[in-house]
Amino acid sequence: MLGSGNAGTILCQLIEKGGHKVVQVVSRNEDHAAKLASSFNASTASLKSPRFADADIYIIALHDAALDHIEKIPALKGKFVVHTAGSISINALKSCSDCYGVLYPLQSLSKFTDSIPEVPFLVDGNTQEVLHRVIGFAKSLSPNVTEADDAERLNYHVCAVFVNNFTNHLFAIAEKFCEKERIEFKNLLPLINETIQRTAKISPFLTQTGPAIRNDTFTLNRHLQALSKNPELKYLYLKLTESIMKFHEIK
Repeated sequence: MLGSGNAGTILCQLIEKGGHKVVQVVSRNEDHAAKLASSFNASTASLKSPRFADADIYIIALHDAALDHIEKIPALKGKFVVHTAGSISINALKSCSDCYGVLYPLQSLSKFTDSIPEVPFLVDGNTQEVLHRVIGFAKSLSPNVTEADDAERLNYHVCAVFVNNFTNHLFAIAEKFCEKERIEFKNLLPLINETIQRTAKISPFLTQTGPAIRNDTFTLNRHLQALSKNPELKYLYLKLTESIMKFHEIK
């Protein structure tokens, strides 16, 4: 495992759970590598090491920028290598091996989580043989495995930002607004949970609610009045309202 951050930590846990052995953890920060490796009775090494421990697969869970200079990790030369990035081409690994692929976890991963969530994997390989090997390995980690080329994986990554990063940002904005207005954000949690659970059953397009889709100008104006002292939040409210109305062709 190259990387000892969030992705590397969760992947190590899934690997062990899948019946495999983490042989070695490699990281820029050897202290971090040692801490993660100790949980799996694995050895450690630096990215600059001339040789890594023998393994069946070498998983790169480093920052995306590191893949631009992957040839600077000579110990990967000729190994069976996969990267875990959503928006980086499979060919980023072309310079270090003839046997390379992608093992992208389509999930928000945190090493501080109490339990591992369901982790879908998007996979690819530079040959059919490599792809078959990556699929087999991924299926030992998760029942949800999908073949996806560079363009498909990039589009999934874009969608992931919308459904995870952007929605979380909206949650954070609402939380701060609650704090400022001295109301309880926790009272919104049942609404958040219901919204998320509903999307698993019905298209979000069909379940859109709120004053924008109803073209309820009275309520919209009341909300804008409540946001009059928060110009940035008022602007965001207007843009999202405009987006909903345009998306649903509300006149």
